[in-house]
Amino acid sequence: MNIVTKIRNVLLNRNTVTILGVLAGVIALWFVYTVTLDKAVKPQKVPVASRNLTAGTIITNDDIEYVEVNSDILKKAGIITSSTQLINYYVTNNTSITAGAMFYKAQVVKKDELIKRDLETIPENYKMYWMSVDNATTYANSIYPGDKIDLWLQTKEEGKYIYEQFISNIEVLSVKDSKGQNVFDVASGRTPTVIAFAVPNEVYIYLSKVGFLSGMKLYPVPINKKNADKDAAMEITNDELKTLIDSKSVITETGYVEDPTNNNDNNNE
Repeated sequence: MNIVTKIRNVLLNRNTVTILGVLAGVIALWFVYTVTLDKAVKPQKVPVASRNLTAGTIITNDDIEYVEVNSDILKKAGIITSSTQLINYYVTNNTSITAGAMFYKAQVVKKDELIKRDLETIPENYKMYWMSVDNATTYANSIYPGDKIDLWLQTKEEGKYIYEQFISNIEVLSVKDSKGQNVFDVASGRTPTVIAFAVPNEVYIYLSKVGFLSGMKLYPVPINKKNADKDAAMEITNDELKTLIDSKSVITETGYVEDPTNNNDNNNE
């Protein structure tokens, strides 16, 4: 019997076929297990925060670094794996992201969504007002979210500037720079350009009118925290200023504008 015949007889033997089948199955299972395990433990680079990020902060390349983690960890719902889902997004309200932490989809939003969520926190019959400021008018950036402020109105009468309190007990909701970033982010060093607060509709109308009138300007004045009454209601404190503002403005189809018939000293700066 030659070698070829012997090999054929062995392969045709029922026991041999069974053994070979078992071995093939074992090899297949081992291969699948090895591939699956390799995928599970194979490290993958993911973005993490390079520094502490506070609510309202816009995320830039400088805020992101990368670490390697096991792919199995990424099975957790909502982990962001690409910087394209982060750059120019904002940290959502009431959220902070610590340095070294991974990003989750629920923590970041686009600017329009951030503003929308801000607006959703406004009480009924209130409107959000964004007031232009700078380092000087915020007393070297010393007005913080949660602070109470009064608004004083500058007018000009008979060539003289007059400053009077107009609205009291306004709570500041946010202070942001020209890019919409929170100026009190830990590493910001940013210059404030706007403070935001919610006001009743009537107050919003008067603030809007002042914005159109020449010779008038609003200034925020911080209320001393030791003397602040947390329960004090926001209110217009000067009816004479209301009358003055009303006398200088008219309403058109596009909104409030300065009365063109007004020829007093406020228009002659």
